[in-house]
Amino acid sequence: MKRIKGRMDESILVCVYYGPNGERLIKRGHKLAQIVDCPLYVLTVDPLPYDEFDAEKSGYVDRWKELCEELDVDEFIIRDNEKRSSVKAIKEVAHNHNITQIVIGQSPQNRWEEITKGSFVNVLLRQMTFIDIHIVSTDRTLKSANANDTTYEKGVRGFLRQDDDGYRLSFTRSKNNLYEGIFYKEIGTDFNNGVFKFVNNEGKTCQVHVTEDNVTALMKEPPNIK
Repeated sequence: MKRIKGRMDESILVCVYYGPNGERLIKRGHKLAQIVDCPLYVLTVDPLPYDEFDAEKSGYVDRWKELCEELDVDEFIIRDNEKRSSVKAIKEVAHNHNITQIVIGQSPQNRWEEITKGSFVNVLLRQMTFIDIHIVSTDRTLKSANANDTTYEKGVRGFLRQDDDGYRLSFTRSKNNLYEGIFYKEIGTDFNNGVFKFVNNEGKTCQVHVTEDNVTALMKEPPNIK
């Protein structure tokens, strides 16, 4: 049961886009919400539907969800498949949740894809006349922190079925399939090596590594296909 916040006339929204600075923004928003003792919301906006996110992008979302649970954030909001501008999406969420303060990164115009000219902050300020905007400086060294990480192709829907050697990746529907999810293949490999992500029966995103079509670890989660 969530603790009732002391200041219901104040409400903070943290806007995050893909990159390692997202966690820093969420933590900064959390500190601010603790000081003010008010509700805290975290928002990310993307023009693609969630099941078309690549492995890196969905990885950031998974971590943000975990962090929001750890910090007891009131709600983590994903506006996927959003065809409007990010500013309009933020404005709608701010209105629906009675937001009085917004936390964003220092250079969001480089991260929100549809903003190509001018300052994202200025556009936001024009739209959010009665909302305070907090601009948090970002650590530029973080941009290259994952430069050597494995990169993946666009995710495709896949399945896992059990055989004598464990669990095997498949891309065809069958009554023998036990898990349904998204497979992200490593770039530069001729085999199906990569990561299989799926949502368990409790709504949590899980992942297992796949090497040459085979899951390399024990499946701890029960099947999500009934």
